[in-house]
Formats: sequence, structure tokens, C-alpha cells
Amino acid sequence: MNTKYQNLLACYIIFLLVSTSFASDIHVWQMKQVTLKAEKEYGNCYTDVTCWVELKGMNFSKRIYGFWDGGNAFVVRLVATEPGQWQWTSSSNQPDDKGLNNHTGEFNAIDWTEEEKLQNPNRRGFVRPSANGHALQYADGAPFFLVGDTWLAGATWRLPFRGVTSSKNYVPGPGIGFEDAVAYRKGQGFNSVSMIACFPNWESDCHANTYADSKGIYLRNAWEKFDYLVEDGKMTAKNMRDEYGNKPFKMSPKHEGVADFDHINPEYFKSLDKKMQYLSDRGFVPLLETVRRDNCPAWKAYFDFNESYARYVQYLISRYGAYNIIFSGIHLDWIPKEYSLTADEFNEALTYHLKKYGPLPFGQPHTTLINNSTYTQFGHNQDCPWLTMHSVGNKPRDHSVSKAIEILFKLKPPYPAINFEPYYTGWNHEINMPNGERPPADSPRDNYFSRAQMYGSVFSGGLSGHVHGTSAYDITSTGEPAGARPHFWDALNFESGRYMQHLAAFILSEGDKYQRLQLSSQNIHPRKAPNSPERGLDGWSFMMSTVEKDLALLYFENQAALPTLSGFKTNTSYRFQWFNPRNGQWKESIAIKTDEKGILTPPEFPDGQNPSTIDWAAKIRESR
Repeated sequence: MNTKYQNLLACYIIFLLVSTSFASDIHVWQMKQVTLKAEKEYGNCYTDVTCWVELKGMNFSKRIYGFWDGGNAFVVRLVATEPGQWQWTSSSNQPDDKGLNNHTGEFNAIDWTEEEKLQNPNRRGFVRPSANGHALQYADGAPFFLVGDTWLAGATWRLPFRGVTSSKNYVPGPGIGFEDAVAYRKGQGFNSVSMIACFPNWESDCHANTYADSKGIYLRNAWEKFDYLVEDGKMTAKNMRDEYGNKPFKMSPKHEGVADFDHINPEYFKSLDKKMQYLSDRGFVPLLETVRRDNCPAWKAYFDFNESYARYVQYLISRYGAYNIIFSGIHLDWIPKEYSLTADEFNEALTYHLKKYGPLPFGQPHTTLINNSTYTQFGHNQDCPWLTMHSVGNKPRDHSVSKAIEILFKLKPPYPAINFEPYYTGWNHEINMPNGERPPADSPRDNYFSRAQMYGSVFSGGLSGHVHGTSAYDITSTGEPAGARPHFWDALNFESGRYMQHLAAFILSEGDKYQRLQLSSQNIHPRKAPNSPERGLDGWSFMMSTVEKDLALLYFENQAALPTLSGFKTNTSYRFQWFNPRNGQWKESIAIKTDEKGILTPPEFPDGQNPSTIDWAAKIRESR
């Protein structure tokens, strides 16, 4: 070979080496996918094969589990948590399969620029507890205040993913798609949605939405498919396939109407992949839930529940644990004897999962959506070692929920807490009637109740954020008649959704200082206006303040009495500023000074009435 061609070959090799090096670069917190191809055949890849990679990098050395993706493909999704060189080595529980074991790779992780982080806050890293345990923050320390919406059936065809960009200034209406709904809520300041990954036993069939098999095992307690009646005159269940008709599991050949929980269908989850990636690309941190509790009595009756449920939990964590998520081990909105397992049974299964597979490897919170309180149902710390974030929800939806959140805030060690299911606008249900009141959907009173739960929940200690909800949580969609709950697009237009951005703006108005707030409603005198109802949402006042007494945030419900406030520095000048939670506007700040006992009296309510005729928020800052 002459010198000319030798030089050309050398240049080409150098080009390939350099190109390969560049190709192996990824950003921190950017998902990298490793695909392994099994060489052997297995009777059931989902149950027979467990594969993983040992991932090592800067201050990181953990096992990252993979998942079966159909055929002979097994996928491991991972991220780099810090810049630098990273290496991985594959292994499995099938040591003789050369396609799964002893494969290696390496890559270089680089950081995002500050401008790139502003474009998508998920580039700041996965959310985790703040330093004091009471709130949430990104991995780089920036505060994360969750502003969520409830799309429980959002993983299914009911909110179809189309692969198209939503039009500018989109107004929700018939034909709505997933991208449309995300764009609309993002424009209102939302950064999270709550979705149940799948509903295995639900189908629109010849059975009622709630029914048991011949052995008396209830297979589902599903949301109704309105006006679709079966022989006994009851409505059947909402069907919950993906956009292509896939169900999440095969159906059992032994038990009619029961999913075969040991035979998963990867095609269903490939549809969910698109939605999860879309949310990630737009800066959302979804609450991803495993399954609704009503599927589980049949799961336990006909399968090895702890082993089978743990495998499914790990499948979701393996598939979606390389996204910025908050994970919910069970959607436990209600714990009836017939349509759910007990909290102890779920605790046992999730503890079994933790012992076998470990926690989420990249540190995201593990919680549950709950009826009343996770502390009431599961306990704390070593009582439920898998749980790293507490919640309240569903019932009660009145003042008594504030007491439940205050209990969570006082637990040691502290965990982040949030209200996942507060008051739902437009929902005509006995558990959604503060003090027995059911106002018309989207009326000022209806929207006020939603707003009162937003601020009351956060200022009782739910500093993680708040999840908004409407009567369309089940997503009655295009081609279906509305019934007891409206079409999804109608509920998206309820006024209550617009208030969430104002809540976030108020909380974040002093940067991350809200994370240091402590309970101080006991320093409001009177805390409750005379005759204000325990089971309502009127007449109460809330306050949290810093230990340093240099910042306090307050919320006054409709009909609250103007109080005096104690617990501040003595003989000290402060600035008092009213905030309108309906439109997000601030009033001019007012100079105010405490007396020799650290007591101050706020200026009159902006509406000039005492008690107030509408709700208000306020901020008190020490003058500098």
C-alpha cells in the first residue's frame, strides 16, 4: 500500500475513533438505552428472565434492572447522575445465555448548560427530598414545587398520543389528544400529571362495572362507561386498552375476566413509552401509579401475589425509572373489603419488592395515592421501608385533612408530603361535599372549594406541592356520552385549573425559602372564625413561618376573621403584602411593626370586610 493510501486510511480510522467518542457522549440525566438479545428461548420471558447491568460512574455504583420488551429483546434504561466516564456490565439470572451476560459498554456524560436547563428543568436532575426532608428539589438543588393535575386514565386510548404538535392557543374540545392536554396544562403552569399505568381487568363487556366471579372474588370496581348497559340494567366498565387495542397483560385461560398477571404484554407499554417521553421532554414530572386497588383481589386469589406484584412493580421501575418521576406503588383511593386488599397486604407486597429489588436506583420518591393518610394506613419509616414520601387524599375533603397533613409534617425523620386527591371541581359525590354542600359545577363556589384545598393543604405542611383534580379524572373521551362525570375537555376548562399557577407563584416568590417554613397556625388568634365548620372549607386561617422569623406565608379562607399574629421578633419592622389567589396579583406592601411581645395586627382585608367575603393570601417579610 503506498504512502498516500496509508495516510488516507489512518485519517479514516482517526475519524471513526473520534466519531465513536462523540457518539458515546450523553448528557447527565439523559436516558441511555442498552438492548440485550437473548440467545436462548424461554417459555415466559417475563417470569423466567431477570437481567441487569452493574452501572458505575462518579459517586455511583448500583445494579440497574432491565425489562423484557418483546421477542428476545431485553432493555436496560439508565442515566448518568454526574458528568464523567461511566461503565456498565450486563448480567442475568440465566448465566449460560451469552446474549444477556458479560456485555460491557462505556460512555462519557457531560453537563447541560444553564440555558439548556431553563429550556427543560428535568435537566437539573431527578426530584428528591430537600435538605430538611419537608419539600422536593431537583438533583442540582433547585426547588421543585409540584403543580399537578389528575389524569388517572391518561395512559390509555382515552387520551391518545398522536405524534403531532398541539396548535397554539389550543382550547380543549372533542377530539383532544395527549399532546393537546399537555400543552394546555403547561401553558397554565402545570409540571406534573397523575396517571395509573394500566387497568388489567377492565373492559366494556357483558358484565357490570363492578362484579364478582362464580367464586365470589371481585374482579373489578371500575368507573362506568356511561349509557352502555348490560342485562341487569347496570352500566359496564370503561375500557382501558391503548391506542392500538393492546391490553397490559394477556387474559387468563383459567379464570374468565381475570388478567394473567404472569404474562405481560410489552406492546401496551410501548404506547405508554411515548407519553412518558413526551412529558419528560416538556419538563413534566409525572406521578406514575402501578394499578388501581380493585384489580388486586383477583390478583391475590389466583396468583402468588407478593412475587407477581413485586415483579410488576419492578417492571414499571425498570421501564420508567430512568425518567424524572414520582412513583406510586398502589392507587389506594379506597380500602373496601370486597374491592381491595388491605393496606397491610399492600405493605407486605411492597416491602417484599424492596427486599428483592431494592429502591428506585436513581433516587426518585416512592409514595402511594391514598385514602386519608399514608401514615394512618402504613405507618412511618421502618413500618413501611419502601415509602419515602407521605401523602393524604380522597377522604376527607375538608378541614380535617389539614390535621392529617400536620401530623405528617411533624414525623421524625421528616418526609415530603402532599395532598394527591383534594376537592374535585364539578364532582357530585358524597365525599366531595364540604359541610354537606354541593355547588354547581365550575361555579365560583365550586372553584373556591378547590382553591381553599390548594392553599390549606400546602400551609398545613404539604410543601411538596399540590395535585389539582376535577370530576373528569376518569377521562370520558371522544365517542362516549358524558354521564355522572363530564367529558375530559369540559373539565379542563374549569376555572379551578387556572389557580394552580398562582399557588406556585406565591410559594416560590421568595425562591427556595418556603422549604424552611414551619407550622405556625397556632400563632393566629383566632385561628377559626366563630362557628366556622370543622367539616367545611370556610372561616379558617393558616400560617407557616421560618425559624428565623424573617418570613411568613398565610392563607385566609372565605369568612375568616382578621386575627392578631404572634411569634414574630419583638419591636421589629416587617413588610406585609396581600396576594389575590384568584388572579395572582399582589397588592402594594405595607410597613408594619411588632410590639414588645412579637405580636402584629394585619391590615384590613382587601375587600374591606371582617370577616372576609372571599379568600386571601399574604406574605410577611422582615424589613432589611
